Amino acid sequence: MTSPALTPIPSAPSVLRRSTLLALCACVLVAQSMVAAINLLIPQLAGSSLHLSSTELLWTVDAYVIVFAGLLIPAGALGDRRGRKGVLLAGLALFAAGAGLSALAASPALLIAGRGVSGAGAACIMPATMSILVHLAGPAHRARALASWTLSAGLGGLAGNVVGGAAGQFLSWRALFWLMVPLAAVLTWTVTVTVPRTGRSPQGHPDPRGTLLLVAALVAVLAGIIEGPVYGWTSPRILVLFAVGAALSGLFTWYAFRSRAALFDPRVFRSRRLRAAVLGTATGFFGLFSLFYANSQYLQYVKGYGPAVTGLAIVPLTIGMAVFPKVATRWQTASGPRPAVSTGLFLIGAGLLGASTADAATPYALYACWLLVISAGTGLCMPALTVGVVSSLPEHQAGLGSGLGTSAREMGAALGVAVTGTVLALHDADARTASFADAMSPALRTVGTVVLVATAVVTFGYRTGTGRRPGAGTPPAG
Repeated sequence: MTSPALTPIPSAPSVLRRSTLLALCACVLVAQSMVAAINLLIPQLAGSSLHLSSTELLWTVDAYVIVFAGLLIPAGALGDRRGRKGVLLAGLALFAAGAGLSALAASPALLIAGRGVSGAGAACIMPATMSILVHLAGPAHRARALASWTLSAGLGGLAGNVVGGAAGQFLSWRALFWLMVPLAAVLTWTVTVTVPRTGRSPQGHPDPRGTLLLVAALVAVLAGIIEGPVYGWTSPRILVLFAVGAALSGLFTWYAFRSRAALFDPRVFRSRRLRAAVLGTATGFFGLFSLFYANSQYLQYVKGYGPAVTGLAIVPLTIGMAVFPKVATRWQTASGPRPAVSTGLFLIGAGLLGASTADAATPYALYACWLLVISAGTGLCMPALTVGVVSSLPEHQAGLGSGLGTSAREMGAALGVAVTGTVLALHDADARTASFADAMSPALRTVGTVVLVATAVVTFGYRTGTGRRPGAGTPPAG
């Protein structure tokens, strides 16, 4: 018998209103934008009155990502069990509180703490928005709704580049954080008015032990990935972080197999389709954020663009993300997800290889063509990959599915930045001279090659995977 706190409430009609879709997508865009926006403010932060050390600067950038990615899965599960709209509103409140704390920060510690609080808010926002869409859209319109969600996540990264660049050139870094406070307030009001409540999961109970183990494992692995280029991949610090992450992951798996109320059952990964979708999602963002990391430095230090123009110069990436999700949805309906996923990931890898040929003499128009190729690939594969993750789990676990998929995005993004930074360091890149282009070339070639190899693995996974309908991913009782 379910407890009163978990008693399901009647689900809202499976008709997704345009106002609801726009409100949820706006939340996604804003939360994702703060991953990228801070990168273009690094020079201003380094010279600010806070006097950040290199380590403090690194944690200012990465605290958001680490907390964000670490809490996604438990936040998604919490929404399933306690109410998705409530978790979304709590996430917006945390996001605004963290932004306000960062804007008022009088010390590096407060700035980093504010970034972490905002990251916790984003971890609530992302899975809650997707799971609400899954429930409101219904099976007939789910692929289209998730394509809009995916587009918003992609546009968030681009919006972060544009807004961060403008703030870096014309405003103070504090202005970026102050902007987020009223923006989050407006989104809170909009969600309250336009988003209905959805039914809670009648299954499961809180799992604080499993949550602690999983969050600690993810944080350790992410910290190792992010700090690897700084301290060296074979340094004792990084090896300990990876060892701790692996040990905690193993302990979580052991615990989950024996718990009657685990955060989630690891046996869901018996589905080859789910494994392929998670790997494909991580691969796409691995390539995309590698480009984001190299792009800002290439355009500023090699091409001589200012921060604002640098933010705008990546806008061609929006074109394919806006146009191709509709094509991908129709293609997936006609032929299944495999062709769209394979073609999209291949285009991302090919586009990165093309962008690796750019140097100081490369016309921007040619460089933009490679951005368009990457954009088309992202628009083709991401909607199908998102649906692949969510549909591999029962509908009442939509928040958990969203958390899994978004965790894969953030892990892939962190790894893309880390690998790119490592290759740049190996080639002694001086980011303030044209020699950066000489180091960027092998970095993007490396990432592009990895993407193409991973594409083959993902394609094989879709070929051999079983086509499960939503709800069919429930693991067998063990």
